[in-house]
Amino acid sequence: MIEELLPESVVTVEAHADYALWDAPLYPEEEAIVARSVTKRRREFAAVRACARQAMEKLGVPAQPIVSGERGAPRWPDGLIGSMTHCEGFCGAALARTGELVSLGVDAEPHGPLPAGVAASVFLPPEAERLARLAGQRPAVHWDRILFSAKESVYKAWFPLTGAWLDFSEADITLRPGPGDEPHGTLRAELLVPGPRVGDRRLQAFEGRWLVRDGLVATTVVVPHP
Repeated sequence: MIEELLPESVVTVEAHADYALWDAPLYPEEEAIVARSVTKRRREFAAVRACARQAMEKLGVPAQPIVSGERGAPRWPDGLIGSMTHCEGFCGAALARTGELVSLGVDAEPHGPLPAGVAASVFLPPEAERLARLAGQRPAVHWDRILFSAKESVYKAWFPLTGAWLDFSEADITLRPGPGDEPHGTLRAELLVPGPRVGDRRLQAFEGRWLVRDGLVATTVVVPHP
């Protein structure tokens, strides 16, 4: 699912709830992070790291621990960039070589409405207006969940470039539906704060893609080299 939304240079591995990866073993460094976590949290943590390790091996990098750095961001081996996501019954990891991309972010969410009150706290007025128009065109699609996921993917691509927090209100995201019956399309995030420098230019917008399938929403953001 995520693979369809990313360039060929990105290696992805996904797992659903019926895969053995949900009970994958952890390295001691990882075990220490979730030693006091509930079973659900531990299984998701293990599964998504098992996905990431399989992606590493596909790129010719030996499997190794994936520990959390600042603000919980995963620390990748030298020469790799990546992003991980998990939600109820699904997890996935996407990795690429640093020579192929500058940064990337992936997110998956259940395709359902956001909990009451969340939209009002995370969406900008222009975003809410655009969501209302989209809902009028395709009411069966939970556009609020797609936009929330897009904001998560934007942050995951932003943080490795800046090491700084990006509030939901600091990126104005437009969802563009694609043709056909299956809900899918592209997204554009206009940064409302100074963007990161990539090469000799400042990046003020992120581009990405989204897809709804099998009860899930997936979004991706890719930052290419200049």
